[in-house]
Amino acid sequence: MLSSPDIQYFLGANSPSGFYSLYAQLIPVDSANALYIIKGGAGCGKSTLMRRVARQAAQAGETVEYILCSGDPDSLDAVVLPRLKVALVDGTAPHVVEPKYPGVVEEYVNLGKAYDRAGLSAIREDIMSAMDGYKEHYQRAYRCLDAAGEIMDDVRATVLTQELAERLAKRARGIISREIKGGKGQPEGTVRQRFLDGITHKGVLTLYDTAFAQCPRIYQLEDSFGLAHTMLSVLLSAGMQAGLDAVACPDPMFPERLRHLLFPQLGLGFVSTAPAQTCPSDPYRRLRLDAMVDSELMRRSRPRLRFSKKVSAALVEEAVSSLAQAKALHDDLEALYNPYVDFQLVEKTADNIARDILSLPVSQAD
Repeated sequence: MLSSPDIQYFLGANSPSGFYSLYAQLIPVDSANALYIIKGGAGCGKSTLMRRVARQAAQAGETVEYILCSGDPDSLDAVVLPRLKVALVDGTAPHVVEPKYPGVVEEYVNLGKAYDRAGLSAIREDIMSAMDGYKEHYQRAYRCLDAAGEIMDDVRATVLTQELAERLAKRARGIISREIKGGKGQPEGTVRQRFLDGITHKGVLTLYDTAFAQCPRIYQLEDSFGLAHTMLSVLLSAGMQAGLDAVACPDPMFPERLRHLLFPQLGLGFVSTAPAQTCPSDPYRRLRLDAMVDSELMRRSRPRLRFSKKVSAALVEEAVSSLAQAKALHDDLEALYNPYVDFQLVEKTADNIARDILSLPVSQAD
């Protein structure tokens, strides 16, 4: 991953139902100045181009939001420049992006022209062979995640009683009274969805640095059972009514549920941690959601919960292994393509895009 403290998210997730996309929320197209949709196959320099544009924008003082690839978090799938209302995105499968206002907002960038087609024709068979098995490994990963998700959902249903849901909501209302005040007569806040977590070939990653970079006051929710959504949904509703803009971060295993929530305007955030996870910095406050589970229910269910945790963890580990195998095949494919890519053309294209973006009139960017 990028080592700098810049804002980083995922917009796609390897989930139990397959690849889950939030790319429609990359940037509000109706108010955007430009969206560059990059097309091209393996190894043609899509991530290289975005990284080069992002670097020049950062050097010019722009805030940059990096969207990491859920298959390979060392690679970029998109870059957003919020002040300039501009984004660049890899528009190829599985996160296909098509224009809504072509020629007005969106513009295609064809990096396929950087290929040396004559050179590639000589290794045609090698390329076709390297393609085999790639999708197979992803499908196996999704089957493992699906099985793990069923077990995790059963665990959550076991511990989340009506009484516990009411306690979680009450705790949320207490936080609202302290942290989220006013808002009457304000326009309702907006919500952007971003994944802060990714199930990748490197394992399950959570980009906690992104939360701490935007929110000095972080509530850490210690949560083994997927209980955070019940509390976060109450907090999100209150924040929107108070006119706050929010970053709502779903759980890749259950994209319909919240796992983290950020209110950058307040510098206030809520991040969930599983037992094996730790925050990179000391949180503002810690809430032990696990301790709110009925103690007698926990006692009766402990053997079952212990077994479920072990099996679901093993299934997720197997999914990660399959993603690693898919990544290895993709690396082989890129190694075949790279010698036949004109990276000078890629860099020149990036420089032209950066020049156009950074020359936007101030009134148009603000």
